[in-house]
Amino acid sequence: MSDTIVIIPTYNEIENIEAIIRAVFSQDKEFHVLVVDDNSPDGTANMVTKLQGEFTEKLYLLERKGKSGLGSAYISGFNWALSQRYKYIFEMDADFSHNPEDLIKLYRACAVNGADVAVGSRYVKGITVVNWPLSRILLSYGASRYVRMITRMKVKDSTAGFVCYKRSVLEAIDLSKVRFVGYAFQIEMKFKAYKKGFKIVEIPVIFKDRIKGKSKMSGSIISEAIFGVISLKLKSLFAK
Repeated sequence: MSDTIVIIPTYNEIENIEAIIRAVFSQDKEFHVLVVDDNSPDGTANMVTKLQGEFTEKLYLLERKGKSGLGSAYISGFNWALSQRYKYIFEMDADFSHNPEDLIKLYRACAVNGADVAVGSRYVKGITVVNWPLSRILLSYGASRYVRMITRMKVKDSTAGFVCYKRSVLEAIDLSKVRFVGYAFQIEMKFKAYKKGFKIVEIPVIFKDRIKGKSKMSGSIISEAIFGVISLKLKSLFAK
């Protein structure tokens, strides 16, 4: 059995799901995959079920009844992975914005070099984003600068969704109390790990905008991140 699982949340990713699964399984290290699907009407879950016949005991599917948000999907995936024996638990998008070839870099950062959390970072060495409009780059980069200013975390890409967690990190965080669903979920997880003293490192990666399918970004997700950071910081102060 592999010690590593990659959690991929999906909603209407029929155009990408088979290719991303095959790409993960083509890496030199053995990674298992858990797809968390929010009842995609396009048949994403059906495709995963079909592929399970080919990739037995390494491809898993968690089907949820409705579209409940990215954070909720990851929490469901984390809890499932923790119920198994995995030591390293990844977050990764289905749309190839995260390069599967970078999985091994994040894994080595934790398994070999002693990190507790490894973040695939767009901003640790300049700005390494491809095919995004300038407005979105400025929004994302500005959000990360804003988070650093408010929280005092040194993480340069706090909204990154390409992450490897050691099992011990997820066990130490009370996942039932993680409350945000979009960008703010990614910030909240890193902030909770930071407050507990875990070692967070950033690994430079090239982030490419999706070619197939539609982005799930919305105004409500952005506003959640902006106001959620202040809430996180205030709560951490009162918790002392």
